Order: sequence, then C-alpha cells, then structure tokens
Amino acid sequence: MTSDVVIVGGGAAGLSLALRLTTSASPTVTLVEAPDGPLRPPERTWCYWDHDTRDIHDPHTHDTHGADDFDAAISASWSRLRVHGSDGRAVTVHPAPLRYRMLRSTDFERLVHARLAQTPGVRVLRATADTVRNSADGTAEVRCTTPDGHTRLLRARHVFDSRPRPALPPARTQLAQHFRGWFLRTDAPRFDPDVADLMDFRVPQPPHGLAFGYVLPLAPDRALVEYTEFSRTPLTTEAYEAALAHYTHDVLKLGAFTVESAEQGVIPMTDARFARRVGPAVFRIGTAGGATRPATGYTFAAVQRQSRAIAAALHQGRALVPPPHGRRALAMDAVLLRALDTGRINGPEFFTGLFRRIPPHRLLRFLDGDTTPWEEWGIGLRTPVGPMLRTALELPFLPRRPHGTPRTGENHR
Repeated sequence: MTSDVVIVGGGAAGLSLALRLTTSASPTVTLVEAPDGPLRPPERTWCYWDHDTRDIHDPHTHDTHGADDFDAAISASWSRLRVHGSDGRAVTVHPAPLRYRMLRSTDFERLVHARLAQTPGVRVLRATADTVRNSADGTAEVRCTTPDGHTRLLRARHVFDSRPRPALPPARTQLAQHFRGWFLRTDAPRFDPDVADLMDFRVPQPPHGLAFGYVLPLAPDRALVEYTEFSRTPLTTEAYEAALAHYTHDVLKLGAFTVESAEQGVIPMTDARFARRVGPAVFRIGTAGGATRPATGYTFAAVQRQSRAIAAALHQGRALVPPPHGRRALAMDAVLLRALDTGRINGPEFFTGLFRRIPPHRLLRFLDGDTTPWEEWGIGLRTPVGPMLRTALELPFLPRRPHGTPRTGENHR
C-alpha cells in the first residue's frame, strides 16, 4: 500500500492530524489504528480551554474548521473555574471569553471517523504497527500486522508516528502527573454544573510533590472526580482508590453514590528534549513529539496547534513538525518542575497563589504559552522569587539523566 502520508496511531494526535488533512487538496492518507485488544487504549477524557464559540480550535486562533461537527463532541463545558487552597479557602474565577471543555475519546473518534469516511484518498487500517523506518530513497516504510495475522507493508513520502515512546529522553527533572478518577452518580444533587474544580488541595499531601482533587460536574448528580499527584512514582490502584474514598466521603461529603466507571493514567512532567524528526521521512507527533506541556500535563490544545501547522506545510509541499511549545514556556516549566522536585516551593501555595493574584484570562493564556515577555515578568513577580531565581541559576549546570518513568499512555489533558 502506498500513500503520500501514513499516520501511525489513532489517539488524539493521529486523529487530529488526519482530520486536518480532510480537504480536497489533501494528499492521500493511511491512518493505522490498533485493533481491538490490549494495544488499544480504553476510553479517555481530554480537557482544554477554548473561546466560547462553536469550534474546537486552539484558544488563541480563529480557525473554524469543522466547527459544528466538533461542538457535538463536547461532553460538558464550564464557565467558572475554582481552586481550593490547603487552608480550605476557595477562589473562583470567571475566565471569559474562555470556557473549560471536556471531550470523551469515543465521541471524538466517532466524529473524526465520519469525516474520514467521506473524504476520498483517506483510508483507515486496523493493524498493529510493528516497525517504522526510513528508506534509502528518502521515503518511509511501516510494517504492520493485521488482526488475522497477515503482514502489510505501507510505503509513504511522510510518516507521522504518535505511538508512545518506549522510554523518555534524558532530563534534569523527572516527575509524573498520575491520577485515577471515578465517573460517579450521587443519590442527591451535589454539584454545580457551571463550576469545574481544577485543583482542590484539601487532601493529605505526600512527602514529596503535591496532591489535589479534580472535579468536573456533568450534572447536579453526576461528575468525574479524580485524585491526582505530581510526584516521581505512580501509586497502586488500591492507593488511588483509598485516596478517592477519602476525598469523596470526607472532603466533598457526597453521601451515597455509585461509581459508574473509572479511568487512570500517567502523564510525563519532564524537561526532556523531545526530538520530532526521526529521519528524512519519519516524524513524531503528540506526546511522543513533546506536545504535553511539562508543568501542567495539558496536551490537547497543543496537538490541535501542531496538527494545523503540519497540514498547512503539507499543503504547501513541505513536511515539518513545529515545536508545540515555545522556548520561553519550556524554560519556565523547567524552573517550576525543578523547584517542585527539590521542595523549594510549596506546590499547593504556589498554584493557589497564581489563581488568587493573576487575572484568570491572563493566567490561562500563560498556561497555554500565549503571553508576552512583559506579562510573564509580571506573573513571575507574583511567585516565590528567591527559590525560583536560585533554581533558574542552577539549571544550566545540572546533567540530563536517563528517565526512569515507565512507558506512558495517552492522557486526559
């Protein structure tokens, strides 16, 4: 099978790029998705903030591609965001014109596949990608195994690989954002559907790193409730379950409820350098290509930004994968991760202080890497200046060490 483009992986990054290539002027595309089985991830949740319009574009552009279709995939959205400090005091912000939005992976997949099925030149292959390599003639090959055991060889001018890396690159700081969440239904109305709790620090803090609750109401009696930690090592499922039981019963005081489903994941938080080009014709995209924001774990908005840029370049006859985050944003993230890892700053106080002292719209733009140097200077003055400055001065002299975090799957941010 020969195509102009082969996309390996049917997660957020692979599907988003395939969608961006569904125009009449697009190259021929083959999307390789894992068949049903252990290699196919379970249903996931992706969240991001966006302008209050009927599209799924990045918060700071005005691309209206597929607006109405994507609006139908939104599971819920919230106009207000809340953070609870360790002292129990809450700060609620209204970041208009931005809203916080949730997508379930099955809804996203359904809409994208419907678009792909209507586009000539795009085909979907259910198979396991065994090897991806550059060819001597400047093209690339993907060797796959279909569910019936047959081998398929795909050739393409360009291959975009979104599969998780077997190991993360060397880094100075190696943390993980790991979590388990319950989709639950309470016996009585307990939630405000207009308010999302991004961070609730009224949970016991671990000896290293930080922990918080995360509540996304879907209805007055339904919500996704998660327990999340920023630390070096994920917990056991039993430990997450115990933390969730404490949070729902003792902190949120939800009363009786039923857990309808659960999700669990690990998101890399590292200042590693992610190579996006593997050779003349093979590129990495998504988390494998560094799309995850190191200090927050959010990925979906960066994937949309990256997918649009790749599609625009291909339409112009070029192949490139631009950096999903700017250098200043990555440098600031590296300082924050190191300060958290060393314990020089108190995580709950740091994040709560950001929401209490910085205008919400500016803060969300900062978290998305869209602020000016002057705005970032003002935000920096509202953080613990001494510890952050000391950390920034030592970072250039720290060695990058091999990463010990286990292989990670797709995440919900």
